[in-house]
Amino acid sequence: MKPIVRTLFAKTPSTAVGEEIKPLLDGTSFRLESIHSYGQPTPGGFWYDQTNDEWVLLARGTARLEIEGEGMMELTSGDHLLIPARCRHRVDCVSDDAVWLALHATFHLHSAP
Repeated sequence: MKPIVRTLFAKTPSTAVGEEIKPLLDGTSFRLESIHSYGQPTPGGFWYDQTNDEWVLLARGTARLEIEGEGMMELTSGDHLLIPARCRHRVDCVSDDAVWLALHATFHLHSAP
């Protein structure tokens, strides 16, 4: 099968309101998706509380995440972080051009040198 080149930054025409989540790769133990945020924060009172770890990269734009019990975290293009399973979090604000990569899996972390 011949590889197909796609772009992460292409805006897909959509009538959907809110974030646009596109699956990129789906394996037996992981899921990689792109998320296009158009300025929509997480709805008030809602917290993400996922059963798997989630590594996120803000590829474009700016965002502010709220981690329950830890406070706010400012992100700019190129910033990435690992959100452990069951760590409640929400997007407090996000730019209308934000593009994320999100990898959902169970990670085994090793200490950095």
